Amino acid sequence: MNPSPNWDQGNKLIEKMVNNIEKVLIGKQSVIQLCLVALLAKGHVLLEDVPGVGKTMLVKALARSLGCKYRRIQFTPDLLPSDVTGVSIFNQKTLEFEFRPGPLMSNIVLADEINRTSPKTQAALLEALEEGSVTVDGHTYQLESPFFVMATQNPIEYEGTFPLPEAQLDRFLLKLSLGYPDTGQEMEMIKRFQYEHPINEVAEVWSRNDLHFLQQQVLNVYVDDAIVEYMVNIVKQTRNEPDLFLGASPRASLAIFRSSQALALIRGRMYVVPDDVKYLIPFTLSHRILLSSEAHMNGKTPEQVLERLLRQIPVPVT
Repeated sequence: MNPSPNWDQGNKLIEKMVNNIEKVLIGKQSVIQLCLVALLAKGHVLLEDVPGVGKTMLVKALARSLGCKYRRIQFTPDLLPSDVTGVSIFNQKTLEFEFRPGPLMSNIVLADEINRTSPKTQAALLEALEEGSVTVDGHTYQLESPFFVMATQNPIEYEGTFPLPEAQLDRFLLKLSLGYPDTGQEMEMIKRFQYEHPINEVAEVWSRNDLHFLQQQVLNVYVDDAIVEYMVNIVKQTRNEPDLFLGASPRASLAIFRSSQALALIRGRMYVVPDDVKYLIPFTLSHRILLSSEAHMNGKTPEQVLERLLRQIPVPVT
């Protein structure tokens, strides 16, 4: 299948975005591309990694690269749902309640250290992540498009944290990890910080129209029925896997489908191949499944279970 006439424009936009973010995040092109997968698929990202590897910097660089409104929410144990979604305040002059929107009502939202806030405040995000709206005092307010949330959390900090429940995790399209840089990358990072912060070099490279154009292009990426069946079979197998206490939901099938379309577009194709699906499985499913007690005691990880599961399912020939 040949790319559409507009593909050259889309290819240049994606290359420009990746190069722009790499000014502050060295050697993490695959993670940057996966963030763009979520953005173009109209999903959300959970970044889980140890402190200091650049999680917040990645989100800041992405926000600066987009011509959209950006807000940061620092989650703390005393944060209230109204601090996130907004609050209705009585106006004594008009004798009416007026809604004052919270930081969640923006285009690009950084939910920093999301697991440090209470379950009640975490739950305030559920409607926004899934339906693109918030409800305050019985009134529903539609969030402006585009709406993209990148949440961060540190996996090693357990004191004073509230692990995200399964329903919350299921709302994130992808779960990513940055990892430590190698020696050369870390040396290059230090050099770039010598005189000024490299975030100052990150300029706006996409407009809202550019983002909308690419999101529409994703919808036009062709997915063969055999590949759709392959996706569904993978998800179904997680529900019958002895090492898993909880398998993936139907939302996971849709997540694989949409993210595969976005990845194919980023890789320069207007059609999905099985390798796109296989590559995305750890990022789309690892946070949507729960290990059984026995598998957990034996030291197995969700990624190991998914890797073994993939070997059991025939790959379609297209």
